Amino acid sequence: MSINASDILIRDPFVILENGKYYLYGTTDMTGQGYETYRRFSVYCSDDLKTFEGPFVIFDADKTDFWGEYNFWAPEVWKYKDKYYLIASFRSGTHSRAVDILVASSPMGPFEPFTPAPLTPENWECLDGTLYIEDNKPYLIFCHEWLQVCDGEICAVQLADDLSHPEGEPFLLFRASENTAVTDHRKGSVSKVTDGPFAQNINGRIQMIWSSFIDGRYAILEAESDSLHGTWKHSVVPIPFDGGHAMIFTDKKGDEYYAFHSPNRTPYERPVFFRKTR
Repeated sequence: MSINASDILIRDPFVILENGKYYLYGTTDMTGQGYETYRRFSVYCSDDLKTFEGPFVIFDADKTDFWGEYNFWAPEVWKYKDKYYLIASFRSGTHSRAVDILVASSPMGPFEPFTPAPLTPENWECLDGTLYIEDNKPYLIFCHEWLQVCDGEICAVQLADDLSHPEGEPFLLFRASENTAVTDHRKGSVSKVTDGPFAQNINGRIQMIWSSFIDGRYAILEAESDSLHGTWKHSVVPIPFDGGHAMIFTDKKGDEYYAFHSPNRTPYERPVFFRKTR
């Protein structure tokens, strides 16, 4: 079934271009009850980013022996060593929210469980994992949630070369409050959010976008460092979009685009693709 981008209900959109076709992933299978989701992920396909086909189910946990029970959030699909890896957030009644990874031989799936255990620490509340390669080593960048630490953190952990498990301990990149523009999640609270990190290597430096709240508005922020273990510099001027949880992809012409959801109000979220000019 064809559907216009403006009619797709989605949070946390993530786009890849493979063999001349765009694949749109995200928090797509929402139940209509806040941020709750069914136990599955779907994809939409497009030739022009305007009209899409789908949704096509690419992972159905009810058909597998998978630990996650709810909060199937923010899938990202990465091609790595000829396989496609879906990194997403999950939770169960007996396990904290965690980042885990699925695998498939096609961007259309079907994806299957891949790791022996979630990639983030067992007792941490975590979400929004993304893949980053530094010095030919894969790293998972993820958020240690403000719900647990109040001042939300963005952390990283090195992964095994096949992405199947962490190697070593997670380390802190920065806290939400290190960007002085960030304000409390809600008026009267003492918590600051870190959401949706996405990192690129540009001219030998890490350029990261991530999301938080500034005076009650969900916003996309920028940070940069010379390495994951380096010192992070923050821009206090948010990217001027009415939305967040962004990533960057390259279109068929070679131009870079932001993908993000807007507005940040359920059930009105829609995918937005905006050409990157800086």
